[in-house]
Amino acid sequence: MKILIAGGVSDDALSQLRSEHEVVYVPGASEDVLCEEIRGCGGLVVRSGVHITGRVLDAAPDLRVIVRAGSGFDNIDLENLSSRVLHFFRVPGPGAKAVAEMSFTLMLALARNLMFADREWRAGNWVKPQVKGRLLTGKTLGVVGAGNIGSRTGELGVAWGMDVVGCVEHPNERAANRLEHKGIRMAGFDEVVRVSDFVSVHVPLQHSTRGLIGEQELAAMRQGAILVNMARGGVVDESALRAALVSGHLAGAGLDVHESEGDGNVSPLADLPNVILTPHIGAGTSDTQKEIGEVIVRCIRHAAEHPPTEKAIESNFVVM
Repeated sequence: MKILIAGGVSDDALSQLRSEHEVVYVPGASEDVLCEEIRGCGGLVVRSGVHITGRVLDAAPDLRVIVRAGSGFDNIDLENLSSRVLHFFRVPGPGAKAVAEMSFTLMLALARNLMFADREWRAGNWVKPQVKGRLLTGKTLGVVGAGNIGSRTGELGVAWGMDVVGCVEHPNERAANRLEHKGIRMAGFDEVVRVSDFVSVHVPLQHSTRGLIGEQELAAMRQGAILVNMARGGVVDESALRAALVSGHLAGAGLDVHESEGDGNVSPLADLPNVILTPHIGAGTSDTQKEIGEVIVRCIRHAAEHPPTEKAIESNFVVM
């Protein structure tokens, strides 16, 4: 099978796929390049940051499998897929562990004011009396989107001695029991935002979540709270967040995802000292990428051996 890989994969996975299939490797390619290279392909592997538009998909009428090597799928034209019969795999599990740990990296760094302390000491300024951090232990962690990644973050909060409260898009008894088993109390979105000292955001970007954390929601947060966005740019209104940080209502924010990403873009929060900005590296650990690569190989093998029989959207996404 001919496979287009439109995103970085581990060396081991790339080598394995090349030994079993014809592989076209174009990480980060433009739409025009994707349209050209995907012709004749039966498989597509895509990461975040690469947009698979309807035009790209139309250039590959014989696609039998798409592997989204990660969790979100806002970069894929799902409407175009709705009439297609193909396998559509997502690989959220390995990245969940890394993203959850990244959430805590940001929360800890903000709570202890590490960026300021590091910067000043590098400049020769012994600012020990000025650096007064706070504990996470005993505080309330609010998880907006307590799904695969969010509930993992909540579990880490429980282990840290935090009171963890989370919300989901479709609350029901089964979801509440699942979270309770992990030590997380399920609540409504408004309550999660209102009662938390730390808010960690883990929802997909879709119509219902665009601008989910805006001026009203930020105003409802506790004075001095810290916000971490590990979801997608566009979920948090960055202009409203800037205002909340400048006014002192929020103590700090950490963002791994941004409304505008890629070279040449500068965050509107870049000049604020109480903000940590990272370039969408939540799942960027060598351990995670190796595990994702292993799952990609299994997904492609499955699709090669088992022709698809259901429409991509009418059937449930297969999570491996």
